[in-house]
Amino acid sequence: MLNANIKAIRKSKGLSQEELAVKLNVVRQTISKWEQGLSVPDSDMLISIAEALETPVSILLGETVVESGSDDLKTLSEKLEIINLQLAQRKAARRKMFHWLLISLCAFTATVSVVLIILNSPYLNWDYSDPETAVAGAAFHAFEWLFVRFAPAILIGAVIGSVLTRKKA
Repeated sequence: MLNANIKAIRKSKGLSQEELAVKLNVVRQTISKWEQGLSVPDSDMLISIAEALETPVSILLGETVVESGSDDLKTLSEKLEIINLQLAQRKAARRKMFHWLLISLCAFTATVSVVLIILNSPYLNWDYSDPETAVAGAAFHAFEWLFVRFAPAILIGAVIGSVLTRKKA
């Protein structure tokens, strides 16, 4: 069992007997004898083999390790295909969410613009001798001033973004 496991794990790691021998500071024939079951490594060497093969000692001593074959590659490719499909679905969902977020931004910008046009700066007629009214008027004026300057750029960017993120046919 140990001999078969050493050979199977060595091959799965893509190592030749010579390469494993160099890692373990032994001759190639020693590796060959271990794999043929003609001899067994001592406990210290078993730990070194496990480290060289990046495998727990329990695996070396445990059940028979099956070499990876075409079935394993087929299974792996199917799993990768599923992962790619899931990533594509997530990307599409994010794109759709971003698209609707940009459309909402367009609608919000247009709505606030209409409200500001209809109100026609009502804070201009307020009595600013009251401190609370003065603060509210200054805040409203600052919001309106910033909005009027940035709304066109926000609206244009949101429209372009929503066109670019729409679902392609």
